[in-house]
Amino acid sequence: MIDLSDQKPFASGYNRHCYWHPEIPGRCLKVIRPENVEARYQRQQPLKKVLGKSRLNDNKQEQLAYKQNAIVSSIKQGHESIIWLHLPRFYGETQTSLGPANESEVLLDDQGNPAQTLESYLQQHGFDEPVKAASARFCEWLEATGILTRNLLPHNLVIAQRSGQPELFLVDGLGAPNIQSRLSTIPAWRKRYISRRIRRFYKRIKWELSDRKKTWEASQRL
Repeated sequence: MIDLSDQKPFASGYNRHCYWHPEIPGRCLKVIRPENVEARYQRQQPLKKVLGKSRLNDNKQEQLAYKQNAIVSSIKQGHESIIWLHLPRFYGETQTSLGPANESEVLLDDQGNPAQTLESYLQQHGFDEPVKAASARFCEWLEATGILTRNLLPHNLVIAQRSGQPELFLVDGLGAPNIQSRLSTIPAWRKRYISRRIRRFYKRIKWELSDRKKTWEASQRL
């Protein structure tokens, strides 16, 4: 068991804390915030509560997402390197003093700090040409691999330098809801699903750079 009692998270989301792996450089440990999982569960409608809490556990959902057919089949066919072009390497579940953690690669910037999120980059630089090109390569990769994601939100994507140019990496939001995952075996359906996610991704970037007088929920319906 890895002791995290003396550590503070280097990053936190609503559902998880991220800690540096104390024994292996370049890896992080994502630990669930159980109080927030419980709070989300209590806000659910009665019918959704019947489905249980596991679907609200981001670590469990991430583990399932990395087992999706597009990833597993590519690795079996010897194309593993393609998978990690835009995903951090994933090492499974690890026991810690704070509970089970998902262990994965940390994407770093040139100074060795956690890579900047696309959300932060857009606020500072806008949607400039280098990141437009990186976004296009990321979307082409999604279409080529057939990897399923949830909505592509800028705070779930980070920018890391590879071969002298910026590349986008999806660090959260991998996978799809159960029904969509089952339908992904139908090539035409999977293609439409990914195309919708890409269109919404560009729409979200446009909204991020707008005056935001309309909420994202209202803007995405347009």
